[in-house]
Amino acid sequence: MDVSHIRPWRAIERRKSRKIRVGNIEVGGDAPISVQSMTNTPTSDAGATIAQIHRLEEAGADIVRVSCPDEESTAAFSTIVREVNVPLVADIHFHYKRGIEAAKAGAACLRINPGNIGSADRVREVVDAARDNGCSIRIGVNGGSLEKHLLEKYGEPCPEAMVESALEHARILDDHNFRDYKISVKASDVFMTVAAYHGLAEATDAPLHLGVTEAGGARIGSVKSAIGMGNLLWAGIGDTIRVSLSADPVEEIKVGYDILKSLGLRTRGVNIISCPSCARQGFNVIDTVQTLEERLAHIVEPITLSIIGCVVNGPGEALGTDLGFTGGGKDAGMMYVSGKPDHKLSNADMVDHIVEMVEKRAELLRGAASEAAE
Repeated sequence: MDVSHIRPWRAIERRKSRKIRVGNIEVGGDAPISVQSMTNTPTSDAGATIAQIHRLEEAGADIVRVSCPDEESTAAFSTIVREVNVPLVADIHFHYKRGIEAAKAGAACLRINPGNIGSADRVREVVDAARDNGCSIRIGVNGGSLEKHLLEKYGEPCPEAMVESALEHARILDDHNFRDYKISVKASDVFMTVAAYHGLAEATDAPLHLGVTEAGGARIGSVKSAIGMGNLLWAGIGDTIRVSLSADPVEEIKVGYDILKSLGLRTRGVNIISCPSCARQGFNVIDTVQTLEERLAHIVEPITLSIIGCVVNGPGEALGTDLGFTGGGKDAGMMYVSGKPDHKLSNADMVDHIVEMVEKRAELLRGAASEAAE
């Protein structure tokens, strides 16, 4: 069957949204889809929060959110902003003064729901503080905390109620002539989340922040996030993402990039293509891949690496990767470079040799990028 006429099977046409800025990061439009996480240290403990943000920066976080529940937190926020490199989003709930304080302290974005801030005067003060200090705003709707009047109208949390809530909050900002906002409509239910985002994407051109909220622990949370956000991203919906895990926030960044890499939307770090292993394997694939993941975690350049246990699929997978190793010989295998067989390599030397080759390739890519930038 000839399928050449459907070559765009790998192309994702992104929804056209307007572009805003979160500090030095563009969100929406043709900007790369950014990856976010959130600190879980007490914000009032500036040292612990700064240390965690530095770990998130090393993992590749584009944006980090920090909760500001009290005055001690916003007081520490200005110190935190000065010591980190990524733009920070101040997470604000209900108390308008915290939003004003965070904006003045250097927040790049305020996560608020304008309708929950209080009177019209209070909303105006927060919006003015955001405008005066160059802050964008994220309207964050959650299925578990919808307004009472919407629950009464719809009877229960549902996609329609979430979209209506988001648009009501957006209308408040529009009425204040404030357009630098993005919107999220998250639920812990994957179906509700996906349906809400599809509805919202049709109703507004605002950039959308994706997430499946309260997704769970590292394993199930990663699966639910990949299903929900993968569905939306594949449909072209989404401008920035946050994977919500009951786990180390660094894992959220890793999973976020893995989701985007799987769809060809971001290319950061080494993408290892490996087999699940079987009785044909010429070396211990599982242990090898685990070791390579750990030793290559510092690489940020986009490199594809295939690690296949035998010659059934090894040569074919190597055709499409930058580097590859295929087992099959006695205590040795074949190393591939740019899809072609290059040299034999013993299993004993395999890991060190592959790490060296990946690092050299990364160095070449860095050099090429530097020359192109000059």
